[in-house]
Amino acid sequence: MTKVTRFCPPLRELGAFKEVPVKTSGDQNQRDRLAEIGGKGLFSKEIHELLRLKKIDLAVHSLKDLETYLPEGIILAATMKREDARDVLILRDRKALRNPEDPFSALKEGAVVGCASVRRQAQLSSIRPDLSFRLLRGNVQTRLDKIKSGACDATMLALAGLRRLGMEDRADIILEPEFMIPAAGQGIVGITARQEDEALCSLLAAVEDKEARIIATAERSLLAELDGSCRTPIGSYGRILEGSLHLTGLLATEDGSFLLKKSIWGIL
Repeated sequence: MTKVTRFCPPLRELGAFKEVPVKTSGDQNQRDRLAEIGGKGLFSKEIHELLRLKKIDLAVHSLKDLETYLPEGIILAATMKREDARDVLILRDRKALRNPEDPFSALKEGAVVGCASVRRQAQLSSIRPDLSFRLLRGNVQTRLDKIKSGACDATMLALAGLRRLGMEDRADIILEPEFMIPAAGQGIVGITARQEDEALCSLLAAVEDKEARIIATAERSLLAELDGSCRTPIGSYGRILEGSLHLTGLLATEDGSFLLKKSIWGIL
């Protein structure tokens, strides 16, 4: 369930607002891969239509689930401070041996990994071709329940989501970027609004995190340049180090048989 916000005229100037629950197409279909039913836009198309019709004034998104190109008249008005962008490995056998230098060694040979992300699947397959994968979608608790029931031996989730739910303790192994490049925008909350609503956009711009904006712009620009779809495993991870932007990109085939990583520096 996605929540979007509508300010309540004539109290808008006073900051009064209400939340409007919206169940998007991406929320409703938990059976199929996003790539097969329309991609990331399934989490936002109904919301964008409400914005366009002025039934809501702004919407809050997980930026990694927001499509690269927004509809005409809709803009990314603000980006919030980034949470931890890393992915985590969640194990059914929580007592499995851990090796920081080889985090995936905790998975037994031929283990079944529940996964809905082609990016994660490609990177793990390139390291462990012996593993098999099954589609695993749904909210965090649903996925954890399926792991506990034995439907899969492991799954991968975003650490940011677990932290925001107060469930960080369920992260068995945190995957450093050298093992798993995150998705563009992972860990960043983005707020969309109508471009014509200058007063609201000005308010949102005043509260956004400038570093998150720089990183989000770089990571999403890589997506745009590669013109990738949900069928294309792409990773994009930016950091500001010593006053400069460091961006690592990843492009792969879904089975992990081809995987390319490149990094660049940029002057801020």
